[in-house]
Amino acid sequence: MPESIPVDINEDALLRSDSVVMAELLRDHTTRRNIIWATDDYAHLGEGFSFADPIAIDHITGPYINVIRPRALKSREQQRARAREKAEVFTPSWICNAQNNLIDEAWFGRKDVFNTEIEYPDGTHSWDSNPDPITYPKGKTWRDYVRDTRLEITCGEAPYLVSRYDTTTGEAIPLNRRIGLLDRKLRVISENTSTTKEWLDAAQIAYMNTYGYEWQGDNLLLAREALFVSFLEYFQAKFGRLPVARSQKYIAYITSWNLWQMDGLKGVIPMTCGDRLSATQNLFGETEETITPCEGCRSNDIRRHNGTYALIRDWSAKAKERRKLRYIDLIK
Repeated sequence: MPESIPVDINEDALLRSDSVVMAELLRDHTTRRNIIWATDDYAHLGEGFSFADPIAIDHITGPYINVIRPRALKSREQQRARAREKAEVFTPSWICNAQNNLIDEAWFGRKDVFNTEIEYPDGTHSWDSNPDPITYPKGKTWRDYVRDTRLEITCGEAPYLVSRYDTTTGEAIPLNRRIGLLDRKLRVISENTSTTKEWLDAAQIAYMNTYGYEWQGDNLLLAREALFVSFLEYFQAKFGRLPVARSQKYIAYITSWNLWQMDGLKGVIPMTCGDRLSATQNLFGETEETITPCEGCRSNDIRRHNGTYALIRDWSAKAKERRKLRYIDLIK
């Protein structure tokens, strides 16, 4: 990967750098295949681009390198269509920052920990980053902050988790001004570690405790790429080089578990539940068809859908004892 990684991440470059990482970022651990497109926006490109098709590496690289692009770089027509059909409206970075600041205000017990919000006379907004090392309230440490669990629901390109760019404008955000929940964890890791081992151990914990889910496969891939590339950028800023291949692969593996594909209202892989048609023969040899509706859809009960429930990994146990859990089983 180049030292300066552009906003629109190049899948060809990722593939050349490490094909295992690229494959991992496409993996769906629930279905044991790749994540699916979960949209018909790309169906006009032909076979392999329909709603239920897994996203293949050769369909986003080579001649298809510009197929998946951040929302800000899509045409206005595409943006309007996705907003109309899927209520896809992305949040400006200043709003992400303000809401993330509320989370930290509750955790730290004070305001303006990472930055100070600014409202200009013309109604625009920004922020001034705090250049000083972060200090912690009595009874809490930077390690507690790194371990604290964060989840972005219906995450899109995950602007609340990492803020490599403003998802509404496409404008790149320098490392020292980033405001995502994971950005903040990586910042405090860099402030409090001195060796690569310390940094990597803490970063793995940070990624294990940062989650998000998304319906559409293109958005999900962009989000996973953004988390992975942020890992490279923060490490390089701290140590002047990229992490070794093994460390990159492990972060890609964690990311592929913790950012997963799901219908957030049902807890299943998109469009996997619904009416089921079965055929039987009666005593006269005639075929009779029966339609069995999805009980979860009928009763609006998230625990009774007949689709494929999304799995996540429990990272709290020792490596050999880590279990797969249905996301819905964590909902009380």
